[in-house]
Amino acid sequence: MTPPGTAPAAPRPVAPRWRSDRSAAARLRRSAAVVSTPGHPDGVAGVLDWIAERARSGGFGVDRIPFDAMGEWGFDPATGDLVHRTGRFFAVRGLRVCSGTGPADVRHQPVIDQPEVGVLGILAQEIDGVLHLLMQAKMEPGNPDPVQLSPTVQATRSNLSRAHGGRTVRYLEYFLDPGEGRVLADVLQSEHGDWFLRKSNRNMIVEVPAGHPVPEHPDFRWMSLGALGRLLRLDGVVNMDARSVLACAPAHPGAPDALHTDTDLRSWFVGERSLTPLRADPVPLAGLPGWHRGADRIHREDGLGFEVVAVGVRAGSREVARWSQPLLRPVGERVAAFLTRRFGGVPHLLVRARPEGGLPGGVELGPTVQGAPGDPDPFEGRSPFLDAVLSAHGDAVLYRAVHTEEGGRFLDSHGVYTVVRDDTAPADPPPGHRWATPAQLGELLRHGHYVNVQARTLLSCVVTGAVRL
Repeated sequence: MTPPGTAPAAPRPVAPRWRSDRSAAARLRRSAAVVSTPGHPDGVAGVLDWIAERARSGGFGVDRIPFDAMGEWGFDPATGDLVHRTGRFFAVRGLRVCSGTGPADVRHQPVIDQPEVGVLGILAQEIDGVLHLLMQAKMEPGNPDPVQLSPTVQATRSNLSRAHGGRTVRYLEYFLDPGEGRVLADVLQSEHGDWFLRKSNRNMIVEVPAGHPVPEHPDFRWMSLGALGRLLRLDGVVNMDARSVLACAPAHPGAPDALHTDTDLRSWFVGERSLTPLRADPVPLAGLPGWHRGADRIHREDGLGFEVVAVGVRAGSREVARWSQPLLRPVGERVAAFLTRRFGGVPHLLVRARPEGGLPGGVELGPTVQGAPGDPDPFEGRSPFLDAVLSAHGDAVLYRAVHTEEGGRFLDSHGVYTVVRDDTAPADPPPGHRWATPAQLGELLRHGHYVNVQARTLLSCVVTGAVRL
């Protein structure tokens, strides 16, 4: 209340400001051009030593177990769905996917149903004038090597609410209430549409002011985008969630020119999404056509695709030290590849409007080639560009590395991620495909559910400088 006889304070002036943060892209690109790892005098080699040390000190162990040994998990007697006793975390259900009007257009599969929006957040801060990212050395039970680089925060809603009864998630407060922090990216993105039912995560990058004290912990280290680019050239070091968030960084390189305007590209995509006859409905897991349930796995009768298994986990550095859970285990190695070609000197990537039964919108932009070569895509069959990817060698291969998928839900799931230069690729590609620049895809990544998780992995390599187009 204003004291008697005192004039009320004048209202604070309110003025508009720039609608976009014009400095963020330049600072992120500078970070991508610098290989900096504070606390690791040996640079990238020091980061690898640190990851190995965290793996040795964590007391990690993962063992395959039969379903009836999971304790907290069991099969629902009415539906056969694999569920947690609390009804939390996630469930494995059946899914019926219909992509047409005939019997051949219907297929069935198990699917992970996790109707929660998780938080994937990376904390950023300028150190010695260069933007650095706080990365976590995190164990996931499905990783071939248990510890990989993950976002600062990687947590489901069940983790955030401590449904597991374990410790709180470190650094979470920076993402739930940024306060003085500066949000550089914040967007909902899908997970694997072949294996999740309409699952999305909040992908965030939040910058805290330079000099702001951030608590230290031995599982977390700062590194520049350029250092992450070096690490992305290595097999199995940077996890899927970190790759997804990095792809959303607003710093994708590119000229203002493109074969197609941004509006034309979006219009083409909206047409592909709206005209694709795709319907996906949950069904009971029990009696799922074409699938067999045994004592320790649920698998396709032809042995292809993937299977559902159970594991017991020991992890001293996680919020909970011991637990058991189901995991989805793909059969065989998968491929995700972009063809790239320059038009008028401008690099373009060949994207495919890819239907996936579990995607929130049914269709998202994926790489040119995606899937298991020995198990043709149920919607497209064999990709017309698969041979060009598999036969590429020498200077035509701009990037190739083996990356794992989400180790919290998938066991030993990995794929060969590749970028191939092909100057003979058609300028007018087959239906369902379109040329786009990295900058155009970066613009779409400011919005949710345009670019799928496999394409985001490859785009994280572009934004960090791991691949030069």
